Amino acid sequence: MNDDAQARRDVNPDIKTWLDTVTIDPAVRELRPDYRALVIVAEGLRPGPSDAFSEELLAAAEASALARTGDGAAGHPHVAAWREAFRDFGAKPQRTRPSVDGLLRRVPAGLPRVDRLTDIYNAISVAHGIPLGGEDLDHYRGPAFLTRADGTESFETTAAGEAVVEHPEPGEVVWRDDAGVTCRRWNWRQCTRTRLTHDTTRAVFILDALAPLSDEALAEAGEALVAALVAGDPGVRACSRLV
Repeated sequence: MNDDAQARRDVNPDIKTWLDTVTIDPAVRELRPDYRALVIVAEGLRPGPSDAFSEELLAAAEASALARTGDGAAGHPHVAAWREAFRDFGAKPQRTRPSVDGLLRRVPAGLPRVDRLTDIYNAISVAHGIPLGGEDLDHYRGPAFLTRADGTESFETTAAGEAVVEHPEPGEVVWRDDAGVTCRRWNWRQCTRTRLTHDTTRAVFILDALAPLSDEALAEAGEALVAALVAGDPGVRACSRLV
């Protein structure tokens, strides 16, 4: 964000405090020293089903991705870096793709329309070629931290329409809080507990960056996300931190 100091004055103190607790385990830094996370927290969001506003953003993102690469993910240098990162901790990117890889591969057939907030961040992810996830901040338990799993952590998800608890592989890179894993394999799949819903008004958005993506390009993606959220509802207040 261009004026992070001003943005921080606009949000509630508890959000600013929470943002400052986000951490990255040194074990992840050792795995990928080039990794950076731009973490944005926002309140005053207007949730709900997909609408004309989110549709316009997704359609524009699809057009820009096709114009840039022709076939979605193929040849995208930042996507290639994420495939390499997945291999570094033992994941097979052909089976469990980095989130932006999965989205870009769906561009030719059309991106999914999920809900208003998810559509907004998916559009920014595709337009900027960067993994980007959003979660309901009110369902977090303690701070967010990126670490390498020991395999005992709980991950709440669904299988065949039923709620189940899975566990990450030992050494897997995961985002988690005090209650368990919030996102497996860095940015592959989010848990059901913190997912965005039609009731979400406070959210955390995490933008994942590796070389060759520059800090400037990462900041531009964050600014685009905040601008889209504010365009969708001028009452949105946000602040960010580069971790």
